[in-house]
Amino acid sequence: MSTSTSSLLVRRGAFGTFARGIPLVGLLLVGSMACSSASDGSPEDSGGSGGGVSSSSGGPQTTSTGEGSGVSSSTSGASSTTATSGSGGGASSSSSSSSSASGAGGAGGSGSTAEASSGSGGSPDTGFQPCPATGACKILPLGDSITFGLGFDGGYRVELFHLATQDGHEVTFTGTQQANGPAMVDGKPFPRNHEGISGETIQQIANRIPTPGLRDMPHIVLLHAGTNDMYREPNGADTRLGALIDELIAEAPDALIVVSNIIPFPMGAGAVNTYNAKIPALVEARASKGAHVLFVDQFKDFPTSELGDGVHPNKAGYARMAGRWYDAISDYLR
Repeated sequence: MSTSTSSLLVRRGAFGTFARGIPLVGLLLVGSMACSSASDGSPEDSGGSGGGVSSSSGGPQTTSTGEGSGVSSSTSGASSTTATSGSGGGASSSSSSSSSASGAGGAGGSGSTAEASSGSGGSPDTGFQPCPATGACKILPLGDSITFGLGFDGGYRVELFHLATQDGHEVTFTGTQQANGPAMVDGKPFPRNHEGISGETIQQIANRIPTPGLRDMPHIVLLHAGTNDMYREPNGADTRLGALIDELIAEAPDALIVVSNIIPFPMGAGAVNTYNAKIPALVEARASKGAHVLFVDQFKDFPTSELGDGVHPNKAGYARMAGRWYDAISDYLR
């Protein structure tokens, strides 16, 4: 895998369909009821993965077609390279495949096409092997309704499983929440587990670490969190995310923690811009101390046309997310 500025080819697998014609607020309410199954009885919110925020600071959004790899590797001892750190709330208006660089998640800018010198990140640390030599590599999808896959069955996990298995990797998903997704993918049983809970904020997600989220200890964690904070309490969201990352590092020290910024949420564009810009530096600070953590840019070049309801990805959007995740972890898979 290259963590440089090579273009990302979005792979598409077999996905379900998305029910259209339902108002956004209705979708969020339905989504919360559909994908809330907290096994520890903690309260669920009906906000979906981004609820009914009424103000927008993002203005008209463009649908960009350019795609970058969106990966900034940040494991200890990695060599220097360029990586993306574009961030913001609405879809990026750039169609360039170039990436702004912040190494292992250095200070991120709000643009997605500016070039900058590399930080301390780079290619994966080949000396670190989170996955076992034999048996399936256990991946924990951790987040809210976007991780659950509201919009079609299984979300990004279906395409991610397809990408991994077609390359000969043995992977499975862990998590304690309501299982979803198809029974089979590419003729193989699809692991339907995850830890995505509709409507949950960063703090609510953190409350599930270590229990029940790490009950089946994963080898890799994929963290996409913060959309619900953007309309509830955006102030301090980056601090809460940092605390969640620290908890994951402490509770799963042998796992690879893959942290992304959040995909566009046009109704909260200003808050997303601020939040996303801070995430690369959070990751870099921890990677520089030896933690096995890396940053993935899920925002860059994500067009609003791939948001099925203005909050959750549609078929193409989830495929795009899967491609970004896979580019980040493929070199670590056996």
